[in-house]
Amino acid sequence: MNCGIRSLLYDTAFEDPWSSFFMDVLSPLSFIKVSCVRMQGLLLLVFAKHQHLPFIQILSTKSTPTGLFGYWGNKGGVNICLKLYGYYVSIINCHLPPHLANNDQRLEHFDRILEMQNFEEHDIPNILDHDLIFWFGDMNFRIEDFGLHFVRESIKNQCYGELWEKDQLSIAKKRDPLLREFQEGPLLFPPTYKFDRNSSNYDTSEKKRKPAWTDRILWRLKRQPQASLHTPSQPAPHFSLSLRSYISHMMYCISDHKPVTCTFDLEMKPLVSAPLITLIPEGLWTMENDMVISYSLAPDFLYSPWDWIGLYKVGLRHINDYMTYVWVGDNQVSSSDGLNQVYINISDIPETEDQFLLCYYSNNLHSVVGISKPFQIQPRSYFGEDAVGQAHLQM
Repeated sequence: MNCGIRSLLYDTAFEDPWSSFFMDVLSPLSFIKVSCVRMQGLLLLVFAKHQHLPFIQILSTKSTPTGLFGYWGNKGGVNICLKLYGYYVSIINCHLPPHLANNDQRLEHFDRILEMQNFEEHDIPNILDHDLIFWFGDMNFRIEDFGLHFVRESIKNQCYGELWEKDQLSIAKKRDPLLREFQEGPLLFPPTYKFDRNSSNYDTSEKKRKPAWTDRILWRLKRQPQASLHTPSQPAPHFSLSLRSYISHMMYCISDHKPVTCTFDLEMKPLVSAPLITLIPEGLWTMENDMVISYSLAPDFLYSPWDWIGLYKVGLRHINDYMTYVWVGDNQVSSSDGLNQVYINISDIPETEDQFLLCYYSNNLHSVVGISKPFQIQPRSYFGEDAVGQAHLQM
């Protein structure tokens, strides 16, 4: 990413182009942008399918600069901490110091980023007590000892075994107990750095940098307490992660790195199985009238008058893509026995055959906590002579 001053000013005023691109690509697949955090050239985006939104709570977004003695964000990490069906998950994107000789500095920055992920003010457990940590980015670890010619010949012949043994991250994991807890898939793809831009040729500049696996994806599952004779362990909730693929994409040439992706299967027994808010569109929705929304609150939900309900087209890209919205504290119709009703004006919405969704956004939790089933809003011409008495809500 471009981390220049001009780019920073542009992204402050407008949606960054990477977010817009991924929203365009993923929204037709029912993915919605849930959260993002940026620090200069580092960007972290989280998307989820809309049916999972009520069970994803964004707890914290954090930037940790480590460049220029911790004052400059050209190096460092960005983190999104969330709850997923009741489990704590942290996602970290990082950019560590470059160059072969700076391995100790890279490890220091790795430790510093980890130490700075404290959430005391939010009553969130220490990051090492989170159920899952994803950690990825341009970690800049290099291949030691071997010369440029040997490394390139090994890559050409797809003989990676000896290169793995001299990979700095692999060596560090053998020495550092905490780093060893982070798992990684097998490096079965060529080193992803450094390439001539707009080509798949390794660096032909005067510097002729030695290829390396700088771009890595790691993960860590929470340690389970050891059982003893006096304190037998309790059965842990079912929560497992399995790696499906770990690959590079050599066809992309816009950078001197090649992108790397991981695909995982996450299996869990949800600790939270019911949304905090249940939304119900009442009666037949047409373009001619204010419509009523009923919703019920879970007993432990902390309501705020600044909560709001948004009306969205199915295929929304982001929580701000509402067609219209209503503050639950302003447009309340009734409240009794845990069931609340608000009205919403939809007269200004263009007539369309698209389907719609309702989402309840919690101001306290900064997250969507309830979502309706898809439904349609009937056009003004719906009530013809033959249609009266036959109206029903299309759910």
